[in-house]
Amino acid sequence: MRNTYLGYLLTRVVQAIVVILVAYVVTFAVISILPGDPVSGMLNNPENGFTPDQVDKIVAYYKLDQPIYVQLWQSLSRFLTGDLGISLRSNLPVSHMIGSVAGSTFALAGEALLVALVLAFAIGYGTYALPRWAGRDVLRAFPSLFLSVPNYVIGMIVLVVFSFHLGLFSVVDSQGGTATFFAALTLGIPVSAQLAEVVIANLNGEAGQEYATVARSRGLTQGRLFVLHLLKPSALPVVTVIALIVGELLGGAVITEQIFGRDGLGNLVQQSVTTQDTPVIQAVVSLAAVIFVVVNLAADLVYPLLDPRVRATHRIRRRVPATRSAPFTPSALTSTGKAGSR
Repeated sequence: MRNTYLGYLLTRVVQAIVVILVAYVVTFAVISILPGDPVSGMLNNPENGFTPDQVDKIVAYYKLDQPIYVQLWQSLSRFLTGDLGISLRSNLPVSHMIGSVAGSTFALAGEALLVALVLAFAIGYGTYALPRWAGRDVLRAFPSLFLSVPNYVIGMIVLVVFSFHLGLFSVVDSQGGTATFFAALTLGIPVSAQLAEVVIANLNGEAGQEYATVARSRGLTQGRLFVLHLLKPSALPVVTVIALIVGELLGGAVITEQIFGRDGLGNLVQQSVTTQDTPVIQAVVSLAAVIFVVVNLAADLVYPLLDPRVRATHRIRRRVPATRSAPFTPSALTSTGKAGSR
């Protein structure tokens, strides 16, 4: 099992590195190789106010006077060492610009994920434990409702109800703890829909297993059965879904930050797109690709360790080929014949 998992780990790590490199190359190609290079166009535009000396420095730094493959190698080499380039607008290191706002975005996404998990498991438990007359069918419709309402609509409703009418938080203090919670609620509600569907489906499947029937026969209540026996196996597939919705969390955070006026990657991306600050755009896209790949890699590596059934599958796969590949010898046929005659 150890050797099998080690080989699986190395394979997944190599695949993740390849995906990250390909994503960076594609991003570089879109910005630099396709016709209408925005960097050169911006530098040559007199309205942008670049002096000839500034243009020469930028051209030398990004090697814009060199062939494309030289530019790509230079950019990729810097990316692998953590150097994301220099902003064409602010003349600041891009890594510094991203680092100053990324913490706010990651905090928002993390809190939104926590909100989504709480909502998903609450809906899942309600559809499992509540009787029909208590609104189980209505609760079952919540994931579809959450998924169908756009993120910005939820954000506007939250602002109007909880800020303007109830006064629970101020739009002026958008970085405060209460404002962050409601921003996370806005982002977490649509994300919870996918998680809730997975929890409901797996909870129904686990509830029909023999071990659940035995537990009920021993007199366990619905709540104790859920906590002691059904919660863990129903939660395991959520690990995979969390890895898949990382992109949605980051993309939704960009929109949510614009709605609530928060400082974060969303505001940085919006300003960079408006001013055509391509090094910042490329760095943010590459960072998002790295985060998505790393989180999915972590989920792939952790899942076999959490689920004993996956470990058992690995052991079975190792044993089956050995049994099927046993060499054929005449003595084996003789032994079989003797055994049959007896």
